[in-house]
Amino acid sequence: MPGKTKITAEQSDAIFASVLADEFEPAVVASSPKSRTQHQMDAAVSATYNLGADAMQWTWADLWRAGKVKEAAAYLGGHYNTAGGKKLPGLVRRRKEEAELFLNGRYASAGGAIKEAQPKPPKKADPVVKEAQEILTSKGFNPGAIDGWMGEKTRGAIIAYQKAHPHLEADGILGPATLSQLRRDAAAVKETVTKGAGSAIGSGALAFMSGLPWGWIAFGGAVLAAGYVAYRYRDVIVRRWNSWRGEEAKV
Repeated sequence: MPGKTKITAEQSDAIFASVLADEFEPAVVASSPKSRTQHQMDAAVSATYNLGADAMQWTWADLWRAGKVKEAAAYLGGHYNTAGGKKLPGLVRRRKEEAELFLNGRYASAGGAIKEAQPKPPKKADPVVKEAQEILTSKGFNPGAIDGWMGEKTRGAIIAYQKAHPHLEADGILGPATLSQLRRDAAAVKETVTKGAGSAIGSGALAFMSGLPWGWIAFGGAVLAAGYVAYRYRDVIVRRWNSWRGEEAKV
């Protein structure tokens, strides 16, 4: 009901990351040069999120595919900023920021802040870096202590993770694209566990009530849950498979 639904900032971030990973990141990967950098990827995801996935078929993207990076940035920065036939200051600013990010890798509000290695630990742990460290650890990439410090150990773990995902630039920077992929990998594992367990419990209860063999029903429910999760996160699975084979993942 209106006014009754509440979500936390963490849930909001997770939903946002899922939307980007499900719709906009695949659209950019499918319609951009393989030579794209992470900051180009981030700028394009920001633009398509605002303009729609079809923006990857517009003039600025045609220029990008043709290898005319400066022209693509200039076109993006000077167009797609009107509504109702009028230029809107917010859209003008956003396109310029995306163009600057696309061409020079300078992050402003478009795409969010980036996290680079720091020689000294911060006075207060960075929650985003800490989240990334937790996910990296769970994936077998050792970032050192989970302390919210973007040190050299964490940078090395991020580079290793990026190399395992060919669509990311292995630059050791925790940018929006890398963070989004980390969160998506974490979500895939979490959903596999929760849906698998929930399906097994539910199937067991039905089996008990109907007198059927509990084990077989629970196994069947777990298989169905695993199949659902495999389909939902097929891009993650394909990317890992192709990374293992030394090929670029197609999503």
